[in-house]
Amino acid sequence: MRSKLPYKTKQFFFVAIKLAIVVGAIYFIYNKLTTNELLDYNSFVSALRNNGIFSINNMLILFCLSLGNFLLESLKWKQLVSFVSEISLNDALKHTLAGLTASQITPQRLGDYGAKILYFKSKLRPKIALLNLVGHLAQLLVTLMVGVVGLGFLIYNYQLDVNYYRILKFLVIFTSLLTITVFGLSRTRIRFKGYSVKTVWTFLKSLPVSLNLKCFAISMLRYALFSFQYYFLLHIFGIEIEYLVAMAFIASMYLIASLIPVINVFDVIIRGSVAVYLFSLLNIDPLTILCITTIMWLLNVVVPSLLGSYVVLNYKLPIAKT
Repeated sequence: MRSKLPYKTKQFFFVAIKLAIVVGAIYFIYNKLTTNELLDYNSFVSALRNNGIFSINNMLILFCLSLGNFLLESLKWKQLVSFVSEISLNDALKHTLAGLTASQITPQRLGDYGAKILYFKSKLRPKIALLNLVGHLAQLLVTLMVGVVGLGFLIYNYQLDVNYYRILKFLVIFTSLLTITVFGLSRTRIRFKGYSVKTVWTFLKSLPVSLNLKCFAISMLRYALFSFQYYFLLHIFGIEIEYLVAMAFIASMYLIASLIPVINVFDVIIRGSVAVYLFSLLNIDPLTILCITTIMWLLNVVVPSLLGSYVVLNYKLPIAKT
């Protein structure tokens, strides 16, 4: 018979875990800021000053766009969770901040799942994790849809070196593996937190169409918002480019970056590298693109993650009822 750990012992380990998450996230962020091989710190600061990034108007617009982006993500989370439990927008903000902080030290934002489920009762956690997956998939779907259109525009109008045979080969292999995996899971008794694959699939199918549409619509709004923020930064840096053309490049960048599995904090390096290659087709200075990508990362990842550190540290482990 297994003995349960005393509450104080659990509390000690839980505090240690919270500190590890926060310290790890801050360390990774600091490390990327100070040892970025693609962008020298002094060159970055000099570029910001020379282009008036620190003007009140520019800072206000950029922060409002980032705030809007984060509020939409929190609203999407609130809408998803409403399927099993009602939470306030304030609670949704806390969950989203904590999840973002935890995701900095895990690949593919896995820490986001672990952080968010802790705010709910044990019996709801498997469903909460699945709802979180739905939210991420909705955002990924938008990225793929818009990205494919943007990349198609680039391939048609610019000299992109595309190996169509490799792409076709990849799609065939991916589709085959996906089909085999889905068929195999449907035939096995693998369980997710005590739920069979069939039960999980039934739960996902039970989600109302209206909820899925709301989730998709909010994801689309988020995409439009942070894509415009990137375009606005291009404008600040003096890059004269039509909005639709810029969107094609921005969408292609997000598409390619989203297909590369990395720890979240290294995402800025991947996006920076992809963006430099794509925008080189327009003969735009790589320093400008790296600066813009870094600013986007600072506003939409670093600042919320630091705020999320406070939320994580203030999370209290609930006392189990006897």
